[in-house]
Amino acid sequence: MRNSRKPVVLHGGTDLPVLLPAAERLARRAGDERLLGAPRLTLRLRDLVWLCLILMAWTGYAEAQTVSNGGESVFTAIARWLPLLLQGFGFNILISVLSMALGTGLGVILGLMQISLLPPIRLSSWAVTQFFRNAPWLVLLFYCIFLMPFEIQIFGLRIPFPDWAKAILGLSLPVMANVSEIVRGAVRSIPSGQWEAAESLAFSRRQILWQIILPQCIKRMLPPWMNLYAILTMATVLASVVGVSEVMTLARRVLAAEMRNDMLIPLYGMILVWFFLYCYPIARLTQWLERRFAVNL
Repeated sequence: MRNSRKPVVLHGGTDLPVLLPAAERLARRAGDERLLGAPRLTLRLRDLVWLCLILMAWTGYAEAQTVSNGGESVFTAIARWLPLLLQGFGFNILISVLSMALGTGLGVILGLMQISLLPPIRLSSWAVTQFFRNAPWLVLLFYCIFLMPFEIQIFGLRIPFPDWAKAILGLSLPVMANVSEIVRGAVRSIPSGQWEAAESLAFSRRQILWQIILPQCIKRMLPPWMNLYAILTMATVLASVVGVSEVMTLARRVLAAEMRNDMLIPLYGMILVWFFLYCYPIARLTQWLERRFAVNL
């Protein structure tokens, strides 16, 4: 059996064995995180198992205390509000899908502007990307909610601009910046020889980009794009801070209506499990696509 250890000589003359498969795996993960601009989402099934066990133990304790005091069961109280909470969770999913769609469309345009040959376009798009990429998501939400008008007047027609639409816009801004970096990194990862070969065949820059380069970039952009969507889905609960009626906002209203402290952990734990069950398949599919579309440069 071939040994995967390779001695590395340091400055002091000491030989240290390095596990090449582990080093390659860590290098790939670091490259993915640099491309995405954020830590790669890693979810494991055993995390859900431990989480469920802890929540079940706490819920059982709360249920036992309630029954001993002759009050209504925790499960009965939560089941009564379950349809409303599911609607709120569905609204979270809708916000994530619309924010991702808007941010992806704007991010692709901004990313292509970053590889422009015109310095003013390239530098201005780089500045916009870096600003929104490093801005706190909650601060962007506050700006969109409180500084944008409640309605827009066009040719005498008043169009309402509700808070949920502002939340979608606020969440799409950091998505736009991260997608822009994903597009730029994917285009730059294509070997320069393909540009030169296409130019030798009299292809224009637009033809090279749309017919040769971008089709190859799709498989490189897809895993970090899906990882970004999972992060965005978990960040939609930030909309509750600005008053959007999503699942966390509704959960607080349920607790206020019931006035029961023993529902706190079971209720929020149930919402946590919902997000885990939604994001875990996305994370697993992202890892599979990373292995399926692995590019050896």
